[in-house]
Amino acid sequence: MLTLYRAALYLAFPLFMLRLFYRALRDRRYFANLPQRLGWLGFHPPPGGIWIHAVSVGEVNAATPLIHALLENAAHKPILLTTMTPTGADRVTKTFGGRVAHCHLPYDYPGAARRFLERVQPCLAVVMETEIWPNLIASCHRRGIPMLYANVRLSKRSYRGYRRVAKLIRPTLAKINCFAVQTEADAERLRRLGAPKAALTVTGNLKFDMEVSPDVAAAAKLMRNAWGRERLVWVAGSTHDGEEAQILAAFARLRAEFQALLLVIVPRHPHRFAAVFRRCARQYNTVLRSQNRHSVPAEAAVYVADTMGELPMLLAAADVAFIGGSLKPFGGHNVLEAAAAGVAVVFGRHMFNFAEIADLLVQHSAGLQVMHADELTEVMQRLLDNPLLREQYGNRGRELVEKNRGALQKVRALIAQTLAG
Repeated sequence: MLTLYRAALYLAFPLFMLRLFYRALRDRRYFANLPQRLGWLGFHPPPGGIWIHAVSVGEVNAATPLIHALLENAAHKPILLTTMTPTGADRVTKTFGGRVAHCHLPYDYPGAARRFLERVQPCLAVVMETEIWPNLIASCHRRGIPMLYANVRLSKRSYRGYRRVAKLIRPTLAKINCFAVQTEADAERLRRLGAPKAALTVTGNLKFDMEVSPDVAAAAKLMRNAWGRERLVWVAGSTHDGEEAQILAAFARLRAEFQALLLVIVPRHPHRFAAVFRRCARQYNTVLRSQNRHSVPAEAAVYVADTMGELPMLLAAADVAFIGGSLKPFGGHNVLEAAAAGVAVVFGRHMFNFAEIADLLVQHSAGLQVMHADELTEVMQRLLDNPLLREQYGNRGRELVEKNRGALQKVRALIAQTLAG
């Protein structure tokens, strides 16, 4: 089955290149990192370090507490952090500076995997969440490089997809030393796919171990001063195409009652910044974050955040938050950033990538889920009209995050155990 997989990859190579060039039209960095995607790093990281893979911004954020802990307590082992996207790379630079090395993960071709591992020579590979690359995993296994998958979640949808290629996935999962999974349900799905039962440990979700750092809190305070402390602020974060129209429709109805309300929109993908700005500017006085960092005109109704890596700070400065990717079937995004900041958080019905977290917030009255755009207007109206209600939801959200912390210590213990052999 692995042979068929490799043959399919080689046949699909022209399509991968076309997709890469298409993305490069919007972000030239996709073309610039092509050599690394083929296994040529362009630099020599110190051998014998810990290699951590985090696909993009969300996974980098989830890995951040773990990386900080490893930097402090990993016997001075160097760390290489790989990502798949330029936005993920930006987040690495902003968060860690030169404390960790960074490159883009190569495509899952045998030659690319071989070149990458020959150059890196890690003592341990840690993969965030569920990125299953059969050739890379097989290469690590042949070289005796232990692999630990951290913060693993496997949705019902992903499980059904992997079952279709069970003959490839089963022997691949058997080569992985340890799975630190978020829930018992994730563990059971992985076991059914072929992961050894002895390799599965339920550790909880690392995203609960996030904290609002003093730097983020200080920046949020300055941001709130720039927006104006006398006005209400609604931050709509990680929005996708098709969601801004629904958010703006709700905003139009809310402005009839809350005339000074400021809507802050944070698009998920940077290539959409300009389009979202134009869409908002057709209806409202709209300003950009990149051009209005320290002050916002009082007449501005919409503030489009066209910068990367600032969502936690913007959420911490809000009165109420909505997290996108959930009004349309994109699977949702991390709602815990708002909850950890003590901000009342709202999200849509399509949260299948964060189902357990969404259910937990709703069950504890620490977050509000809406089924459609009209309900979004109603919920926002209730929250904006009631400071005590906002405070109650924000406090319960913060308490829920604090109560569910602890995954970090468990994952660190598993890493130490894996390193010890």
